[in-house]
Amino acid sequence: MIKNETALEIKIYPPETQAAGQFDGGRITETKPIGFPHEGPAIKNLGPLFYWAWATAKGYGKIGLHPHQAFEIMSYALEGEIGHYDTLGNRSRVQAGGAQVMQAGSGISHEEETVGEFNDFFQIWFDPGVQKALHNKPTYNEYKHDDFLIEKQDGAIIKNILGENSPISLQSEASMKDISIEGGHKFQFSLDSGKTLTLVVISGKGILFDLQTGTKHYLNKKDFALVHAKHHGEISIQAESPFRLAALEVPAQVDYSLYRNR
Repeated sequence: MIKNETALEIKIYPPETQAAGQFDGGRITETKPIGFPHEGPAIKNLGPLFYWAWATAKGYGKIGLHPHQAFEIMSYALEGEIGHYDTLGNRSRVQAGGAQVMQAGSGISHEEETVGEFNDFFQIWFDPGVQKALHNKPTYNEYKHDDFLIEKQDGAIIKNILGENSPISLQSEASMKDISIEGGHKFQFSLDSGKTLTLVVISGKGILFDLQTGTKHYLNKKDFALVHAKHHGEISIQAESPFRLAALEVPAQVDYSLYRNR
C-alpha cells in the first residue's frame, strides 16, 4: 500500500438524494440507489452493476408487458410476494426471500406484479457486455428462500444471493449477500484493489468504519453506501440496533465496453 494514501473512497447517499419513480398510477413507487444514466445521483466506478431500484407497493400493483434485451435482471423479494409473466411462457410468483432472474439476451418481454397488502423488493440490472449478450437466447429462472445458502457468524446471519455458493449463475461478475446483524455486534468486509462494494440499508441503524483511517459514517434505512477500493482496505459495520443490509460487490472495471459509458 502507498503510504499516506487512503485505500478506500466512501460516499453515503441518503434516500432523498437518490432517483425516484413510480408505476401503475403510483401503486408501485421506487427509490433508486442507482438510477438510469439520465437519473441522479451521478455515480461512477460501478463496473457491471448498471441499475438498482427499491420498489414498494401497498396492495396489488402491475407493471405491464414491456421488452428487455441483453441485461441480466434480478428481482429479489424483501417482503410480500412478486409475480412474473414473460413471452417465453413462464408464469411464477416468489415470496419474501426469493428471487426472479431474467437474462434478456436477444430479447424478451415480461410483466410484473405485486401481491398482498405490502410488498418490498429490489430490482437490480447487470451489464454482461451488451453486444455479446444480444447473441444469447433469453432465459428465466426463479429461486425460493430455501434455495440459498445461509451462514451464521458471531452475531450475524449471511445469506449468499450472488457469487460463490449461490444457486444463481450470471455472466456478469458480482457477489451479493443479505446480511442481518444483531444490535451491538459488528460485521467486517475486506476489499481488494479495484473492487467496488455497494451497501443498501434495509432496516435498522448502524455505523460504517474505515478501519485504515478510523473515519465513520452513520447509516439509516434506505441509505446507499458506495465503497471503492483504490488499494486493499477493510471496513466494519457496527449495528446500533438489529440491522439488515444488502451488500453487493463488483469489479470497478471490466474488460468489455459498458452500455453506461456510451
